[in-house]
Formats: sequence, structure tokens, C-alpha cells
Amino acid sequence: MVKARLIPLAAAVLLCASCQYSHEYSWQKYRIDGHRTGVTAPSADNVPQALGVVAGDTYTAPNGRSFRKGSATYGVAADLIAVQPQMKDLKEVVGFAPRPMAASAPESELSNWWVDRLMVDVADLTRRKVDVGFLNFGGIRVDLPQGDLLLDDFVSMSPFKNYLTYVALKGSDLKEIFNFIAASRPFVIGGAKLVVNNHRIDTLLVGGKPIDPKKTYGVATVDFLIDGGDGMTVGKNAREMIVTNTTVIDAVLPYVRSLQAAGKPVEYFTDGRCTYDSWEEE
Repeated sequence: MVKARLIPLAAAVLLCASCQYSHEYSWQKYRIDGHRTGVTAPSADNVPQALGVVAGDTYTAPNGRSFRKGSATYGVAADLIAVQPQMKDLKEVVGFAPRPMAASAPESELSNWWVDRLMVDVADLTRRKVDVGFLNFGGIRVDLPQGDLLLDDFVSMSPFKNYLTYVALKGSDLKEIFNFIAASRPFVIGGAKLVVNNHRIDTLLVGGKPIDPKKTYGVATVDFLIDGGDGMTVGKNAREMIVTNTTVIDAVLPYVRSLQAAGKPVEYFTDGRCTYDSWEEE
């Protein structure tokens, strides 16, 4: 999975011949549009055309520019081209999106799609009723492009081994999680409507109703958020907890493939489930 994330980043570095070559990587995203060297994201069958060619001590970019061994661009290009045979399987088309979807707070089509799917999968895996879902925006690492969706898109989007998890919580404890979200920052939520004003809850509904502090609610999440991941402690005071052996990506991919088999696109919606009065200004 690590390689799947390094590839788009390395390809982006090729666009800038003056970039410093380093083995330190980040999650910063770049648009691969070929404006400097002609480099574009390769498919399984067009590597020379998309990335260029390394021959001896020279790298020739798709637009014809040449870079000698020892330059930053040569080093990145050589590594990127060499790893393409290993990346071939990740170029499989597994779905189609009629428009791009990006994960952005406090709510977006992509984040809503992920968390609503998480709730369905957790309920199926644990045979428990799920009322609410929580994910962190940091767990959705890249956006979905318009057009053909590759296996690489989904592996890059969810590169961590986060396991689907069910937690049963009293309503009073569930309310405390929403209080934390209101006071700190948005998380990806499903099954609820949350309106935050001045870092306090203005409106909170689960299943269209106010939270009953004495009722037990089923929560779908990932193990990363059980005990402190991104400051979240969904597992605190849990009445029941089931950490499955299914990762997010292993749950989502069969669903995406089923849509493709049925001729259906990957698309979703926003519904006003999470609103912050001042989040955009922060």
C-alpha cells in the first residue's frame, strides 16, 4: 500500500526539475498535468508515453527534455519507472465516477459515501444494529477522480490497516462524543444531524430524534478512533465492542466492484448532516 501512495507523489515531483530529491514523503497532493515535463499519470500500457524513458545516464521526459544522472529529476524518474511493473495490478479499472468527489469538512459527497458504507458493512459483519457512524477526515487520503476509477485510487485513498469496529454506547456517552466534535473540529458522521454554533451543539439528532441518554446506541467506526486516534475515544465506556478483522479497503472494494458489475457509477450526495457556523473561516 505504501508504494501506491508514493507513485503519484513521485510523478508530481517529476514536473519540477529543480525539486530536491529526498526520501522524506508527505501527504501533500499535486496535480499531475504535465505542464513542465509532459509527465502524466500512467496506465498499465502507456508507461513510456506518460513517464518518459531512462536510458543509461539520461532520462528523457515525454516532452523531450533530457536530464542527466545525478539530477533530482533523473533519480525520481528512474525509481518511478522501475516500479511500474509492480504497480500494474493497481491499474485495474474497478469502477466509474460521473464527476470528481473530494473529502472536505464539515461534509462532502465522498466522506458521506465512506461513512454510510461503513455503517452498512459493520452492521453486516457484526449482525448488530448500527445507528451512528464516525470516521476521521484524515483517514480519506486522496479524492476520487472523474471517469474510470482504478484499484490504485481506492488503495491510495485508504492506505491504513484500519479495522471496522462496532461499539455499543449509552446515549449519554454518545452525546459526549458529539460534544467533543463540536468543540474541536469536524469528523465524518453518519446517521446523525449535527449543527454547531460557536463550538457548541445547536442541533443534534440521531435517526431523526434527540439522543436518549439512557438508550444504547450502535456505533460503526474504525479501531483507530477507539482510544485516542485524532483525539477521539469512541471506545470509552463501551457496553460492547467488536473489532472485526476486515479493513476499510477490504470492505469497500467488493462494494465498488458490485456497482461496476451492475453498470452503476460511484456517486453520492450531501444532505446537510453536519453544519458549522464558522468552520470555513477557521
